[in-house]
Amino acid sequence: MTLANPSPSLLADPSDRVAAYEPGRCNIGPAEIDRRRRAGHVGLLASGALLAGLLAVGAPRWSRLLVALPAAGAASGYLQAALHFCAGFGSRGVYNFGPLGYTETVADAAAAARDRARAVQIGLGALAIGTVAGLAAVLLPPSHR
Repeated sequence: MTLANPSPSLLADPSDRVAAYEPGRCNIGPAEIDRRRRAGHVGLLASGALLAGLLAVGAPRWSRLLVALPAAGAASGYLQAALHFCAGFGSRGVYNFGPLGYTETVADAAAAARDRARAVQIGLGALAIGTVAGLAAVLLPPSHR
């Protein structure tokens, strides 16, 4: 969501936010980083709960591959928090160093291209981590009920 008419206090010194933006390297500030970290926590808890549930009901081993989905979500959140880079913002060509819900457009086409490339890297990294987590869950020994 982009605020159409941000309050003057948000724009007190826009150079502070712009100075922190680095194409392909950093497109979010502390509030957005915290949001991504919380998403990682939620994904991790969901992964653990799903795996525990599948083990508890004695689900077939290959069904444990489903753990890859929330694990990839967790990895995405943690990667974005660690890298200070939102993949969604990067793919949309925006950044945010202000309050949640406020975004600014990346004006330079080359910078936007670097952001899109980083967004793809994060997505592929999260997919790889999720896949490894899912395969690890499949390899766990069956539970004894």
